[in-house]
Amino acid sequence: MKREDIVALDKRHVWHPYTPMGPYIESADPLVVARAEGSRLFDVDGQSYIDATSSWWVALLGHRHPRLVSALKAQADALCHVALAGITHEPAARLAAELAKQAPPGLGRVFFSDDGSTALEAAIKIALKLHVNEGRPDKTTFVALEGAFHGETMGVTSLLGIEVFRRPYARALMQTVHVPTPARDPNAIEALEALFAREHAAIAALVLEPLVQGADGMLMYDAAYLKRARELTERYGVLLIVDEVFTGYGRTGTFWACDRAGISPDLLCTAKGFSGGLLPMAATLATERVFEAFLGAPERAFHYGHSYAGHPLGAAVALEVLEVYRDEHVLEGVAERSARIERGFRGIAERHADTRNARTLGMIGAIDLAPGAHYLGTLGWKVSAEARKRGVYLRPLGDVVYVAPPINIPLGDLDELLSVVSDSVAAALRE
Repeated sequence: MKREDIVALDKRHVWHPYTPMGPYIESADPLVVARAEGSRLFDVDGQSYIDATSSWWVALLGHRHPRLVSALKAQADALCHVALAGITHEPAARLAAELAKQAPPGLGRVFFSDDGSTALEAAIKIALKLHVNEGRPDKTTFVALEGAFHGETMGVTSLLGIEVFRRPYARALMQTVHVPTPARDPNAIEALEALFAREHAAIAALVLEPLVQGADGMLMYDAAYLKRARELTERYGVLLIVDEVFTGYGRTGTFWACDRAGISPDLLCTAKGFSGGLLPMAATLATERVFEAFLGAPERAFHYGHSYAGHPLGAAVALEVLEVYRDEHVLEGVAERSARIERGFRGIAERHADTRNARTLGMIGAIDLAPGAHYLGTLGWKVSAEARKRGVYLRPLGDVVYVAPPINIPLGDLDELLSVVSDSVAAALRE
């Protein structure tokens, strides 16, 4: 099909995520991607674009990694799908075992689902029913950070601390208390402790994005908060759910962000790069103590699941992802790439005195273009337009410009990406 025909069909029928559709239909000139390879997207005219955000953080090993594609093809030749209810198969069993080995200590049970939202939804339901099974049905309140983002399903929406996402549904949501984020408040841990001291009898779980709050503008905080929060949840009988959907698989420099704090949560959620960006796949990891709360009479079981839970294609690819990390020493390359990202964003800050809060962690770099950078701000989109002219696909968070490229992005591509971001900020701020 010609480019204009694809765009016409798209604007006639497709409802895009996180997109004001009126302006999109009226005037947007979308990127029309025909293929992708490594860290690059290629449009229908053959133009290449460096993927600055790993396509919403999923393509951690780049696009179409040959080993992942081969694993997918081989599995498709044998078994594409079978329900995981009363049935098992080798890819799911092996993947669960490998995840248990890779996980922080003690997380030996694996519940499969479809994506990050459903991984968190499963964790919420596990937490609630665990307390019911153990005779504490009044523990129904959840605690999350201001600016939290954990997904899109209704249960998970209750946790959101970004009001533009949460407010339209507020009257239908479960009870959640939002506490100050350590990314903005030096007294955040004291506020959390005070809440637990007062309300722990009603609190089911604390849910955290460890070290980086992605959707609220790549807010970063110290591992000391995570370590102290783990201590407080144990003291007050509150479960700790850690959302590693974005931060896991090396994004912060260690395999799990939890590793930087040396902690193990009660429940850990993983998705996105978990399956290398090839297929929707997720997992919720639990401790044996959590798992054992569901044993016994049939009504104690976890009556929850997804049609595609643990599907063979996703499991085979996810297994190969872990093998690629090991065989290609992926994490060993993060330090050099992280240093280049840090230099690049420091350079942007030095070049533009009106930017603020340049920050980096692992394979993430971010900078604010306006005071009180806002998700609905427009400055980042001006930078995105300039970057596209220069061969980079960059999707901002309002007034926050960030990069989160593939973990294994070639160094030459990374240097080009950082140079384009710097030039694009300069061009946008001159307007």
